[in-house]
Amino acid sequence: MLIGIVANEPSGDLLGAALIRALRAQLPTARFVGVAGPQMLAAGCETVVNMERLTVMGLTEVLAHLPELLRLRQRLRDYFCAERPAVVIGIDAPDFNLGLERQLRAVGITTVHFVSPTVWAWRAGRVKTIRRAVDLLLCLFPFEAAFLTQHGINAVAVGHPLADEIPLTVDRAAARLALGLAPTAPVIALLPGSRVSEMQRLAAPFIDTAVRCHAARPQLQFVVPLVNATLRELFAAEVARRAPQLPLTLVDGRSRDAITAADCVLTASGTATLETLLLNRPMVVAYRLNALTYQVVKQLKLVKVPFIALANLLAGRELAPEFIQDRCRAELLAPALLHWLDHPAQVADIQAIYSQIHRELRVDAAAAAAAAVVDLMQRRAA
Repeated sequence: MLIGIVANEPSGDLLGAALIRALRAQLPTARFVGVAGPQMLAAGCETVVNMERLTVMGLTEVLAHLPELLRLRQRLRDYFCAERPAVVIGIDAPDFNLGLERQLRAVGITTVHFVSPTVWAWRAGRVKTIRRAVDLLLCLFPFEAAFLTQHGINAVAVGHPLADEIPLTVDRAAARLALGLAPTAPVIALLPGSRVSEMQRLAAPFIDTAVRCHAARPQLQFVVPLVNATLRELFAAEVARRAPQLPLTLVDGRSRDAITAADCVLTASGTATLETLLLNRPMVVAYRLNALTYQVVKQLKLVKVPFIALANLLAGRELAPEFIQDRCRAELLAPALLHWLDHPAQVADIQAIYSQIHRELRVDAAAAAAAAVVDLMQRRAA
């Protein structure tokens, strides 16, 4: 049995590798071919196109590489049309994979897309594209599956791999020891984003917020995990300009340790809010967009959800206060963080809700996704 699988970037490579292992547990003789990174290659996937050729980030980069991307997609289409796999699974990267899936489905090849595009949040018109492109959409979150099902798409929630990776209970004392933090003094973790553009907009308000918190509570410790050397240099330079005496611990990567060590977290919107939820820490969420982008999004009402933080979307209410654009200011952020230090009963209530969400998402995402794919193939073969 031949199964096609296409991952365009490292996060998709990890999802694809786990899915291959789970599918092989049910289909021992299956052969996997498509676009694979190192994790999928190690799991036994053959590659038609090297994943590095598809890993393009940003609008200008995509436009510059568009002719090559279209040629690569045509090459994959021709290969799968000739080999006729039992199913082709595109992992994330909707702008590339949904087009491929639509072409393959049009010639009778069963298609699956793994990770829902954020149509529930913005560009809802993409629902029509998804409906034409896929026989099954594997979603990470229940609210995504509910939205897509309402729009006539065969969608199933399979849980999130992070919920499987992160244990239901974590050791704050061990995390503080590992990071060299004092064991008893309170800790605030600052996560100002994983992209240069985010750092350029958020470093200053995050540092100013830490300054205000430290002035109010001199015993506070601050830990800042940074995903790479470039972001570390940008953040350190901003600290040197604004608050050279501020007691900050900068660490390379290790966001999970930093969040675990913290009493509360100030984070940019994004996957970090999910990670903070799963690690069961109260948080404050802050974000700034490019001013022109924000005005376009606001004026055209492109965003269709009440919250920007995944943690709040999963909870269905604003458990993590959100401070967006002009409200992303230290005089607002600092009191919100200090509030969590002063209200342990509220924190305990939030942690109970976060723990329940964690349990709901902790369903072995790879095994659940594999089961849904196998069920689809069996129904198509019947």
